[in-house]
Amino acid sequence: MKLLVISDAPDPGLWDYFSVEKLQGADAIISCGDLPSSYLTFLVTMANRPLFYVHGNHDTRYEQQPPEGCDCIDGKVVEFKGYRILGLGGCMKYNNSPLQYTERQMKRRIFKLRRQIKRGGVDILVTHSPSEGLGDMDDPCHRGFTCFRTLLDELQPRYHLHGHVHLQYGTNLPRTQEYGETTIVNASGKYLVELPDRPCPVRPKGLGGWLRHVVTL
Repeated sequence: MKLLVISDAPDPGLWDYFSVEKLQGADAIISCGDLPSSYLTFLVTMANRPLFYVHGNHDTRYEQQPPEGCDCIDGKVVEFKGYRILGLGGCMKYNNSPLQYTERQMKRRIFKLRRQIKRGGVDILVTHSPSEGLGDMDDPCHRGFTCFRTLLDELQPRYHLHGHVHLQYGTNLPRTQEYGETTIVNASGKYLVELPDRPCPVRPKGLGGWLRHVVTL
């Protein structure tokens, strides 16, 4: 299974100069936030692939104009092609804008999902903000969440996909890094992730869409 992960800045090759071949066989697209809803709508329409997203701290406009044809996985545990995905959008609180959370507030969001997380684990953690000390920065806006790092320690997912910290912000910011059993990917712009195929469980009738929702905040 191949996942095209995107975040923060539309890629000209996927928008202004789009061609299906540029998706490189991706089975789905995952947005880690802070992208125009029109960009996501365009991709899901032209690519004919499912597109899942969490909110970035600048995505308050999604309330008036949500990405059409896309699946929001923010605050949810979902299954797709045999993989369990946990989505947690937003960033560390630095002003009074929505889609920002204190450490305590983000811990509370995770706590509400604990039973379902423990029941089946998590293969892919999708967030907007990075974990504390793992691809974040020192300024108040771009500090990562300690509770995300705790999740990595406890669950050891295959991947943690995040955005928020543009790679252009610094010369030493890693695109990928290893932390225990987890590969951390900064999805700024675009990046292709490949995982082994898994048997896909039969989708219950009536749920619709590309994925199976396990629990929602």
